[in-house]
Amino acid sequence: MRDIIFLRLKDITRFLRANLSFFFNKKENFYSSLDLQILEEINKYHSKLLLTKKYKLNTHNAFSKKVLKLIINKNLLNFLQLGYIQQMFFIHNRFFIIYELIKLVNHKKWKLWKKLIKENDIGNPVRFFLYPYTSGNKIHQVNHLKEFNSFSKIDLSEHINVVEFGGGYGNMASIFSKINRRINYIIFDTQEVGMLQYYYLKKCKLDVGFGIKNKNKIKLIYNIKDLRKVVKNFKNNQNNLFISNWSISEVPLKFRDEFNFIFKKFNYQIFSFQSKFEKINNLKYFNNLYSIYKLKKRRSIIYEMSGKKENFYLFSSK
Repeated sequence: MRDIIFLRLKDITRFLRANLSFFFNKKENFYSSLDLQILEEINKYHSKLLLTKKYKLNTHNAFSKKVLKLIINKNLLNFLQLGYIQQMFFIHNRFFIIYELIKLVNHKKWKLWKKLIKENDIGNPVRFFLYPYTSGNKIHQVNHLKEFNSFSKIDLSEHINVVEFGGGYGNMASIFSKINRRINYIIFDTQEVGMLQYYYLKKCKLDVGFGIKNKNKIKLIYNIKDLRKVVKNFKNNQNNLFISNWSISEVPLKFRDEFNFIFKKFNYQIFSFQSKFEKINNLKYFNNLYSIYKLKKRRSIIYEMSGKKENFYLFSSK
């Protein structure tokens, strides 16, 4: 009972924070002809969908069902205003975002960061109440890149291949499309979330497709065997980047073991994670990974995020 009350209070506070930006949000009232075409493409793909619980904890099993229902009912207008979507994928009006925005503005690469945080109207994202040009989510994700860029000392446009484990609704992929339109970007995620990503990225007018057989710049993959095939073809001397923002830290430990092959292949790696998820001690897991990297002479760092207690970064490079 106490947990139910706590969750309802969280939903209420999230709703109130979102409404700080009420006057800046742009509600979607109807589907365009392009939207309807995209929805038809998704529904053709949906007929082949096999909903699996193999790689999910309880939180994501429940979430997957809700996302799938959105897809089936073609109910994607204003999807970024939905509470459960925001809870999993979207950070909006939070105080620590103000601090992150100030850091971006005062950084020597502010011209780049300003370009990357510019928000669009797809899904009716909650605009940041102090700077409606953007959203809290854009600021937060671009701040990840700023933090990593300070660590890696490599220009973000130099990354040839990017693999993102768990791509949210496609926001990070859309950010990288502004950095380098020619980049080879791969999102590994569940099929149902992949359909949401397809909808968002198509509406961004980006070159996106399902599976490894297509030649699209952004590939949506849900099969680990396919991911192995793709990663195997990456050259070791390329600037390959692996991104996992909270996603690895939210899957079962057994599946993380299956994913160990990818940790060895990528010269550059970004992890963000919470100290604990359900019953898993993530701080222990990532501290162990950090120790392994140090033994392998990889340059690595692990530290707590400013303003976001019990959430951490692990950055690594060869």
